[in-house]
Amino acid sequence: MTGLWPYFALFSARFRTLIQYREAAIAGMATQLFWGLIKIMILEGFYHGTTRTPPMSLAQAVTYTWLGQAFLAMLPFTANPDPDVRNMIRTGAVAYELARPIDLYSLWLSRQFAARTAPTLLRCVPIFLIAVPFLGMGLPPTLASGAAFVVSLAGALWLVCSFMTIITISLLWTISGDGIARLVPSVTLLLSGLIIPLPLFPPALQTFLKWQPFSGVADSPFRLYFGHLPPEALGGVLLHQLAWSLVFVLIGRLLLRRGLRLLTVQGG
Repeated sequence: MTGLWPYFALFSARFRTLIQYREAAIAGMATQLFWGLIKIMILEGFYHGTTRTPPMSLAQAVTYTWLGQAFLAMLPFTANPDPDVRNMIRTGAVAYELARPIDLYSLWLSRQFAARTAPTLLRCVPIFLIAVPFLGMGLPPTLASGAAFVVSLAGALWLVCSFMTIITISLLWTISGDGIARLVPSVTLLLSGLIIPLPLFPPALQTFLKWQPFSGVADSPFRLYFGHLPPEALGGVLLHQLAWSLVFVLIGRLLLRRGLRLLTVQGG
């Protein structure tokens, strides 16, 4: 097999495995609906108590919150490394991965694409069906806004997967990955806007928040969805996502090359 086919085959097999976990998806969806309602109640308290005009309306903030809940499985709210790769490194079975006549980085990146898309598809559609008619979630104001959101969501997926592949590669040094799995989400959740929508941060922080990588994970696509960013801003959003994705890919490949030089597999 040559070209992209091996990676597509791995993605397909992994996707079909993960799409079977429907009970876990239902449980996750219920949890996300619960926390979404809590976050909205907190936002309503702040909005009703402020004397200033917020940079984002309450209706937009509600939609922003439900988008975060709908696509939570795609976003780096958890930085748990790939459990199968972690087990292979612990047991030495990673030697089989090294023996495959394909690129190891692309192999692990393909696994991330499957791990991020399958659970998301299981959860996002039911949340939309519940949140739009009953919980205050809005729809895109125009078809152009909806199309811009879909395209930017693809860029966000690439950005997330390239970042999470670095977390998987870190197992070559940490083995368990428990430390990084607990530290990284605190940063990514805050900087992506999943805790507080980024436009609600102080104006002095807006330039930094705009250019740091995780704004392209959730904030920019979500704001395109409900028109806070016009559809014409899509080009800039995609350029930002692509640039940071390439940076993460470069870092990941460099770390993988160095890690493999230091890797020792015992047994036989």
